[in-house]
Amino acid sequence: MTSGPQTTSRSGQDDAGTGSSIDDLPLTSFHRRLTFYSAGGPYLDGYVLAMMGIALTQITPAWNLSGAWQGLIGASALIGLFLGGLLGGYITDRVGRQTMYTLDLLLVAACSVGQFFVEGPILLLIARLLLGMAVGADYPIATSLLAEFAPRRKRGSLLGWLTAMWAAGSAAAFLVGEWLIHLVGDEAWRWMLLSPAIPAVALVFARWGTPESPRWLASQGRIDEANAALQKVFGPTAKLDDIPDEAKPATVGSLMRGVYLRRMIFISVFWTCSILPIYAIYAFGPAMIDAFGLGEPGQANLGEAGIGLLFLLGCLAATLLANRLNRRTLLIWPFAISTLALLGLGLSGTASTLTIAVLFSVYAIAIGGPTILQWVYPNELFPTEIRATAVGLGTSISRIGAALGTFLTPIGLQAFGIGTTLLIAAAISATGVIVSYFMAPETRNKSLSETSGG
Repeated sequence: MTSGPQTTSRSGQDDAGTGSSIDDLPLTSFHRRLTFYSAGGPYLDGYVLAMMGIALTQITPAWNLSGAWQGLIGASALIGLFLGGLLGGYITDRVGRQTMYTLDLLLVAACSVGQFFVEGPILLLIARLLLGMAVGADYPIATSLLAEFAPRRKRGSLLGWLTAMWAAGSAAAFLVGEWLIHLVGDEAWRWMLLSPAIPAVALVFARWGTPESPRWLASQGRIDEANAALQKVFGPTAKLDDIPDEAKPATVGSLMRGVYLRRMIFISVFWTCSILPIYAIYAFGPAMIDAFGLGEPGQANLGEAGIGLLFLLGCLAATLLANRLNRRTLLIWPFAISTLALLGLGLSGTASTLTIAVLFSVYAIAIGGPTILQWVYPNELFPTEIRATAVGLGTSISRIGAALGTFLTPIGLQAFGIGTTLLIAAAISATGVIVSYFMAPETRNKSLSETSGG
């Protein structure tokens, strides 16, 4: 193995040559495997959250839960996501992406098993908090690792697939949950909450042996190891000059001032405003469908599975367009359309079943654009030294709003009804549209060095 000369810069480039950067390499089988394995975390997030929506239909009467307790249990995983994203991102920037890439999923499996044995809402709340922490930690870990290996012309779609798998996980949860209800009966909720352990364990074995990010190794001055990681993935001719110049060294404090603070504000607001209605619908979709009078509880679960499939369709469509449309176009227009759909649902009143179904479908498909950009933008706008921290912080801030919305949704449904609740969601979504219009940068087809520069 040949390392760079002693005059090699922090980015790994020397005065003798330029080489081809990671940003310009062709898409390889390694990129596809890394994308698939990294998508496991978002898949589990969508699965875990949506499964609780179905499980609560059995837990609520069994434990005689109030609306407040329903909201608290529904939001507990989101509170855990806040803590996990914040801590996971910071630790990942300190110790590297590789180590954390498997450890967090072991905690997911352990907490899922623990949920099976809980007796009473307090223990379930604790288990959900820990589970959320493990899932939340995976966001900055997996997305940073993928972004740092991805070619720039494919980065948007590769990161977009992760979001699509979130939608796939939520859709799968409603199908599996409905099947377990018919198979097991009143205690099906225990098996629902246990089921995430199966994909979590499978992902631990799949991710084992994934190399460390050469960008992160270079940012730590570990040049020889960065060369070795490159050669392991791209062959013996790969050299450290395959890593382009990064922005000037940044610290966590950089997120609190200047251009990075502005970017952090943009990401936090648009992420929160786009995700809050989604999480509320996923966590309490069956209750919302019942509130509209669209069917029996069992049919409501299947209806929610249909909405989940439409969310998946929207994310897939946005992912296919991610490398063809400007980031701002993919963010602002679909965001505005989904906001209008929420407004229509809030005002629908005694509208026909067809009208309500169409509005739910429009919302679920249109929100795919903003949804995939929730992971694209934060990974593009911050340098390697603080990338995972920024992603984790954005995850944490957005989950505060999502947790609050999930907690208040059942209370709002009981106090104000479905119409007013969705009008509030529309107002929150409209705030995200306005902020995106004035603050969203354009990053398509740019290298990470260009997009993350301060």
